[in-house]
Amino acid sequence: MKLPRRTFLHLAAGAASLPAVSCFAWAQAYPTRPVRIIVGFPPGGPSDILARLIGQRLSERLGQPFVIENRPGATGNIATEAVARAPADGHTLLLIVPGYGIAHVLYDKLNFNLIRDTAPVAGISNGPLLMEVNSATPVYTVPEFIAYTKARPGKVNFASPGIGSTIQLCGELFKIMTGVNMVHVPYRGNAPALTDLLAGQVQVMFADTPSSIEHVKAGKLRALAVTTAERSEILPGVPTVSEFLPGFEASNWFGVAAPRNTPPEIIDQLNEEINVALAEPDIKARLADLGAASLTGSPADFGRFIAAEAEKWSKVIRAANIKVD
Repeated sequence: MKLPRRTFLHLAAGAASLPAVSCFAWAQAYPTRPVRIIVGFPPGGPSDILARLIGQRLSERLGQPFVIENRPGATGNIATEAVARAPADGHTLLLIVPGYGIAHVLYDKLNFNLIRDTAPVAGISNGPLLMEVNSATPVYTVPEFIAYTKARPGKVNFASPGIGSTIQLCGELFKIMTGVNMVHVPYRGNAPALTDLLAGQVQVMFADTPSSIEHVKAGKLRALAVTTAERSEILPGVPTVSEFLPGFEASNWFGVAAPRNTPPEIIDQLNEEINVALAEPDIKARLADLGAASLTGSPADFGRFIAAEAEKWSKVIRAANIKVD
């Protein structure tokens, strides 16, 4: 049967619009079932705390549970690969930290790459690490620590939760910029590293704020400096490392990513909802308690931030010749 030209054109136009309408409807319906936020660390750490904080808000606003799934191991590589291989429908998300963007530089045989295989969704928070020493260590400022370490080459140990962690890379950057000879002591996680710092088995650590702030306030650890470019509101009397080493800067940031090719409408919806949550007074107060500030912006803004951080720390990895077997 031959259709009249006007009828044919009308049907053709309707058919051409179907993919766009379907994609729009998919985004409008999202989420259609519970969403997993995969965290590459055990429960109770900063990543887990922030994932649960944001997940609760997203559950309330989007009407589906956002379930936190902890998949620790291999410095986050297990979690990253799980999300990189997940269906790109917005129902599997990744809580990301700085080390995820440089894993492909540290590991020769990874078959995934965070920047290539995931899509940035939104930042959550950005805060300092604390350069801190055991209270028995006889130094009170960054210059005193540099002099103390130079007088004891190879005898001052700095702790980290593992090879390639942001905490280790911060220490390596400090070594490069000052010329001090410190020995890196990697641990299997943040808790045992902090335990040995408190016991005096290691002398210094560039520790995350949430896990160590109470020890600093109790006088068990001494904060020499914060690593961000500006002083921390939670410890305003503690100087920045850059006040003594111009150009030194490092931060402990967190955000959310999705599998590559997740529909941009879903990415934008998640980004908007996360930014709305971060503007709420109680979320701001909770982040401040953790020594951090919200990291807001568009998905493109967050993508550029991740890329810049990865480039910076990749240079440190190569300069320090760090490799993970």
